[in-house]
Amino acid sequence: MNFRHCLLSLLLFATATATARAQAVIEGRVKLPKTHSTPVMNKRYEIVTAGGVLAPNPPVAVVYLAGAFPKPTNAAVAQIAQKDLMFVPALLPVQVGTKVEFPNLDNAYHNIFSYSPPKRFDLGRYRSDEKPLPAQVFDVPGLVTLRCDIHEHMRGLVLVLETPHFMTTDTDGHFQLTNLPPGQFKLKAWVSSQSTLEIPVDLKTNSVLHVNLP
Repeated sequence: MNFRHCLLSLLLFATATATARAQAVIEGRVKLPKTHSTPVMNKRYEIVTAGGVLAPNPPVAVVYLAGAFPKPTNAAVAQIAQKDLMFVPALLPVQVGTKVEFPNLDNAYHNIFSYSPPKRFDLGRYRSDEKPLPAQVFDVPGLVTLRCDIHEHMRGLVLVLETPHFMTTDTDGHFQLTNLPPGQFKLKAWVSSQSTLEIPVDLKTNSVLHVNLP
């Protein structure tokens, strides 16, 4: 390696290091609602409906940084499986443009569909050995409700976001978003189909911001 290549490598390393140090962190806790009471027969299913409101049970939230971010150059791929007649995971946050695959891990047919405005589709009936895996690209932001035409009790949710910065809290509401750019944004927490909390945040370079919602 000649001197020019060595110098270039050092410059790239210094730039990458400076960029990494410039990133901000937000950590904190979301105040979650109490655990939903459900009939005994549905205790194992994670998405419940109460008064037309869809929410995870036990409660969790999807925390995300809202703002103007560049579109991803490479489409991400995620999965929601059907296992033991459940959607796993029952709640999946993704960035716009993500391809979601739906593997069937049960010894039974499934037929996954959605009537939600952001994404209407019907995969048709398929077995566990279906190849290629049935999939959909979620290209419009919003909440998509998943159902199974064969197993009426099954519920799943895909939360399609216009940001690459998101995560699902634990059941105590704790979260930590890392590698965030500096600037002024809104921190949001999706709690249910009718409840999203938000607070403005001003992120500084190489900083940790502690935030509780609400």
